[in-house]
Amino acid sequence: MKHTSIIFALPLLALPASALAQDQSHAAHQDQEAKSESEPSSEEEQPAESADHQVMDHSQMDHGAEADHMTIPEGPPPPEALQGPAFAADAFVGAEEMAASREAVTKEVSGTPVFWFQGDRFEYRMRDGDDGYLWDVQGYYGGDYNKLWFKSEGEGGFGESIETAEVQALWSRAIAPFFDFQAGVRQDFTGPERTHAVVGIQGLVPYQFEVDAAAFLSTKGDLTATIEGEVDQRITQRLILQPRGEISLSAQDIPELGIGAGIDTIEAGIRLRYEFAREFAPYIGIEQEWRVGNSRDFARTEGEDSSVTNYVIGVRFWF
Repeated sequence: MKHTSIIFALPLLALPASALAQDQSHAAHQDQEAKSESEPSSEEEQPAESADHQVMDHSQMDHGAEADHMTIPEGPPPPEALQGPAFAADAFVGAEEMAASREAVTKEVSGTPVFWFQGDRFEYRMRDGDDGYLWDVQGYYGGDYNKLWFKSEGEGGFGESIETAEVQALWSRAIAPFFDFQAGVRQDFTGPERTHAVVGIQGLVPYQFEVDAAAFLSTKGDLTATIEGEVDQRITQRLILQPRGEISLSAQDIPELGIGAGIDTIEAGIRLRYEFAREFAPYIGIEQEWRVGNSRDFARTEGEDSSVTNYVIGVRFWF
């Protein structure tokens, strides 16, 4: 019985302690609330500081000083800005040393000399009763500015001797982006053999027209010229249509060659090629040739046609 009385008395002893702890917790919480009300938070003070910043007198601050230093002058530059050497380094290193250095850099960046060869037209020609052939090849060896350029062109009929054949050896100098000045010699190997001095230009004009124009002065004093032009029209990335034209001119009659003064011949044609690779493209096409003026008269005297239509099949290649 005694032990039982003690067990029932233990919960009664715990009640006052629990009540006392709750009273202390409530009192501490009330003290914290009172302290929070008496001390304003930093968030309540922030608007006051912002308000003080808004009422500051900005007119007293020198914001325009930096802008004054950034004013862009109007009008042309002063005369002294255009004085002095063309190359500033010449004043410190010396004009001769810098000239040699610039020349060395030019040679270095102009690229390693390369060899390039192209068969522009290498074709079989079908015409009325007299099938023939034609070659038109060219290439060069050199860098970006100076090249040794060579060209060869000729044609003939099967079972007959070669009608025309020539070779040119030219020095080529870049004078503008995509344009070269050329000078050299040309040797004819058919008919009355002649050697010619050559001066011309070759390059790419706007709209991707390739132009080759040259004047020839022979050892006999004959002055002639040719102008060629062609352009690639891509139908697809591999199928390309190429119109081409050529005009031959002469300053005088050359009866032994069947060439008349003025416009000698006109050629106009079109070729359709398919590039199995960029370096190899077979083609088909048609080309018309006209001999005009005195050249037409020379042709008729020799029993030749003054107008000929050629149906061509050939290959264009380069490496």
